[in-house]
Amino acid sequence: MVRDELFITVPSLFRCPISLDVMKSPVSLSTGVTYDRSSIQRWLDNGNNTCPATMQVLHSKDFVPNHTLQRLIQIWSNSVRHRSDSLVQLVPSLSPDQARDLIKEIETNPEDCLECMSKMVSFARESEENRKFLARIDGFVLLLVDFLGSSNANFLALEQVVRVLDLIVSEYEDRKQLVNSMLKSDRDCFSSILLVLQRGSTESRIGSARVLESIAIDAESKLLIAEKDGLLSELIRTLSSETDPVMMESTLSCLIAISVPRRIRPKIVRLGIVKQLTKLLSDPNSSVSVTEKVLKLLEMASSCKEGKSEICDNSDCVSAIVRKMLKVSSTATEHAVTILWSVCYFSRDDRAQITVTKNNGLTKILVVMQSNCSPAVRQLAGDLLKIFRVSSKSCLSSYDTKTTHIMPF
Repeated sequence: MVRDELFITVPSLFRCPISLDVMKSPVSLSTGVTYDRSSIQRWLDNGNNTCPATMQVLHSKDFVPNHTLQRLIQIWSNSVRHRSDSLVQLVPSLSPDQARDLIKEIETNPEDCLECMSKMVSFARESEENRKFLARIDGFVLLLVDFLGSSNANFLALEQVVRVLDLIVSEYEDRKQLVNSMLKSDRDCFSSILLVLQRGSTESRIGSARVLESIAIDAESKLLIAEKDGLLSELIRTLSSETDPVMMESTLSCLIAISVPRRIRPKIVRLGIVKQLTKLLSDPNSSVSVTEKVLKLLEMASSCKEGKSEICDNSDCVSAIVRKMLKVSSTATEHAVTILWSVCYFSRDDRAQITVTKNNGLTKILVVMQSNCSPAVRQLAGDLLKIFRVSSKSCLSSYDTKTTHIMPF
């Protein structure tokens, strides 16, 4: 069987404009555009009141089943099923030459490039070799940046552009040139990324967060990202509403990268990040990676006075930090001890000290000191013990513990 026989060409009419997959339950909006029911329902449930393809405001969010199109899709599906016992691949594989031709088509007709962009996404997904190939094509990445900076770009095409950038940006050698292009005053790339974060599918939102993290390479880029109206608040809002673990990790990693400059940290605190991080830290189902990232962000927040105050005001936050001090990972332990040192030792906050004591924090600090931790963490733990003026007798009278053999006094 030749290669071309392994693929089935899907009529574009059968694809959902949002997911680009063959529609299982096509429904039509009042604008006349048809979508797969699950995709458009998710779009509307996210608070959008426009048609994704046309961006027309919807006077009614009702949709009606498109039975005619559903029958046509069923007839087509039945006609091709006998050609293969395996799953139908919806997007034909491209050769490098075909990928170059698609790029030329995008250059000449950027207003109608949705299908071309979706094919580029599929091509980039196929292999690392394809991603390197696209990243090295002269001018292609900058073409994507131009599209992001366009004020009249089609939203669905914007999603595909973000996905392509996410896939190939790590292979792009001149990262500084990419950052400079995106930061140019005559482009508004951040507005497009923010739009995708607000309205896009989970995959494209993940791509947006990763692209932001990729371009946050120096203080200037981090500050410009943080200054973009609504961007930080949308990332923090995502922490409260998102359930997808990949989206959660991507958002946390992005916030960590952006918040490296100290002047940004008071801003994320004012936007309510401590409250959202506390909820994540209190979730027993959070993964080790998410817990480490949450503690890292709390550590960054605790380095400014606004962050220290918010953490000390929130006894649930301090309690959650104490609970995660042990039995997660050495990285989590380091972050937790550093936060407690900041609020209990450096700030001498009575409320934080009381909460640590109530949550058996002293015993855990002693365990940390006797563990195989780094010298820096051991020093911080020692400073904490001095503040609490712990003694073997007081510990034993306050807690039911079997760790008396590690008491240093």
